[in-house]
Amino acid sequence: THLSSQLSRFQRLLGGSSGYVEGWALYAERLMAELGYLENPDYYLGMLRAQALRSVRVIIDIGMHLELTIPSDEGFHPGETWTPNLGQEFINLNRHGFPVEFMASEISRYLGLPGQAISYKVGERVWREAREQVRKRQGSAFNLKDFHTHALNLGPMGLAQMKRELTRI
Repeated sequence: THLSSQLSRFQRLLGGSSGYVEGWALYAERLMAELGYLENPDYYLGMLRAQALRSVRVIIDIGMHLELTIPSDEGFHPGETWTPNLGQEFINLNRHGFPVEFMASEISRYLGLPGQAISYKVGERVWREAREQVRKRQGSAFNLKDFHTHALNLGPMGLAQMKRELTRI
């Protein structure tokens, strides 16, 4: 952040949290829609396309790392256990227009970073829930810009700590 000089060395160098950082990115993406910046249908469809890809990533991340069985009522390899090969096939079938070359790296990425795909959506949810709690508590005094300034000034941290800190304002 622009206030990184005020963060501890740990926060600057090792304090990154995928849920905080990527959660903010998804939160900000939705915020753009809320504020009317995605009124152009192409922009809005781009956001939906990216969300669809993230959903595919979550399915693959959870399925492969927990070695889950694909539900028997699914049209994609029912009853089989998720593997990297099935994950690659699934992602290629559900790439939503993203280039095949881009999708080829996705399985390796999620095999090496268990839970990262999930952390995006969990982080977004925590950002949204914290904002709503503060909005309800402050009522008409709530100021979105002040909320964001305070939140981003905290610097990267785990989601539980972030929620505690944000709901104190």
